[in-house]
Amino acid sequence: MDNPAQYLISTVSKRSGVKSDLVRAWERRYQAVKPTRTDGGHRVYTDLDIARLKLLNQATGNGHSISQIANLSLDELKNLLKKESDSITQALEKPKPSNGSRLHVAEDYVQKCYAAVLAFDAHALESHFENAIVELGTEIFIEKLLNPLLTLIGDRWRTGELRPVHEHMASSIVRSLTYILRNNSPCSPNAPKMIVSTPINQLHELGALLAGIIAELKGWKVTYLGANLPAEEIAAAVRFTNARAVTLSISYRTDDVLIAKELRRLRKLIGNDVALVVGGRAAGHYEAVLDQVGVLEIKSYDHFKEILEELSKRQTK
Repeated sequence: MDNPAQYLISTVSKRSGVKSDLVRAWERRYQAVKPTRTDGGHRVYTDLDIARLKLLNQATGNGHSISQIANLSLDELKNLLKKESDSITQALEKPKPSNGSRLHVAEDYVQKCYAAVLAFDAHALESHFENAIVELGTEIFIEKLLNPLLTLIGDRWRTGELRPVHEHMASSIVRSLTYILRNNSPCSPNAPKMIVSTPINQLHELGALLAGIIAELKGWKVTYLGANLPAEEIAAAVRFTNARAVTLSISYRTDDVLIAKELRRLRKLIGNDVALVVGGRAAGHYEAVLDQVGVLEIKSYDHFKEILEELSKRQTK
């Protein structure tokens, strides 16, 4: 019997319409496809894998959670999509919901997502997120669901209703969500570049994740570094990417003397031509050093969007 044709992931991505990083994520987390490897260790896929990814891509675009459909057979996926086609057609013929009704839907999703976090149900949280993106659209999803949800999680963590592990679980799901959001809002090849992280000793990354997602929505090419990095490493990332801005989140501890030292050190390392933006619940407690090193402090969601727009204008001058 002839061996089936084998393709590298770059070819699979082009033919299936699924970005390479999303193919890897679906493979790693859900075993949606099971490629073999060459002697050199490269993943190789078959025509059946490509057909499967096309169907999965279409099904997730229709609002299905990848976690619930990843292991369906090809025939089951085809039947699912066939049943969906009539309802999708009917939905397209209906008028789109108004912003007002979508805001109510977003509020309902906030409660459902928080309930999933409280129950430590990662699959339910991921499913709610994926469905909400389709139902609300990217911008309303970020502004009216993700932003208030992450604020609520932070508040409940501080009061002790949630444990750190709840916050870390939610962070992992939000981090994986960026694949979908990038697909929905691809940035320009000439987009300004930004580094997003948290300073050393800042272990909670929800604020930084949200900042990175908002920046990408506003047209920035974001490199997200995760939490708890010293100034030297953040500055190295600026050099490697030629970033024009750094955004940091400071979410807890109002008396950490190391924060002031790290901010001064970072400003010295990146120079004055790179914008330094800082937000987070605890950022205001370091206002003296923020002013001293020329930091743009984020006051609110809308204020951060204004900062991003102003910085973008500077890049084009």
